[in-house]
Amino acid sequence: MSGEQTLVTRNKKVAFYKVGDKFLRMTGFTAMTKSANPKEYARQYVDETGEITDVTGYSPSIEYTFDQYVNNEVHKDIVEITEDEKLGSDAVREIVIVDLTAPVGETGNEFEARKRLVAVVPGSDGDNADTYSYSGTLKSKSDSIKGVATLDADKMSLTFK
Repeated sequence: MSGEQTLVTRNKKVAFYKVGDKFLRMTGFTAMTKSANPKEYARQYVDETGEITDVTGYSPSIEYTFDQYVNNEVHKDIVEITEDEKLGSDAVREIVIVDLTAPVGETGNEFEARKRLVAVVPGSDGDNADTYSYSGTLKSKSDSIKGVATLDADKMSLTFK
């Protein structure tokens, strides 16, 4: 094995959410748990003693919870989807997940990233006595597109290519 192993901390996989024409960093989130939700095809052939399984598809989702902050455009957009009970394409947004452990090039501000469309599916809100929080699920609406994210100087917004 070459090189020293380094533990990847949670803050090295960062999500950005498109509001208007800008991807903004998803700050103030206390949970953002990704599930692959693979679709499986399992069967047992008559000439074999055990079952075999193949993965035939994926339905990725991200469970989220955030403490609501005023002047946070991402929070404002998700709250509007929730409170206005938006439906269909009115609740579809783009997200980019940036892997800060995978730099591209020598500039120090470009990283491997994946972009996809998601449906914002509200869950619950107001269940915290200390802060007002919202939770729900971002459910996949498209295939993942692998690309490069170029972060701005403060790492709060990006461009994707």
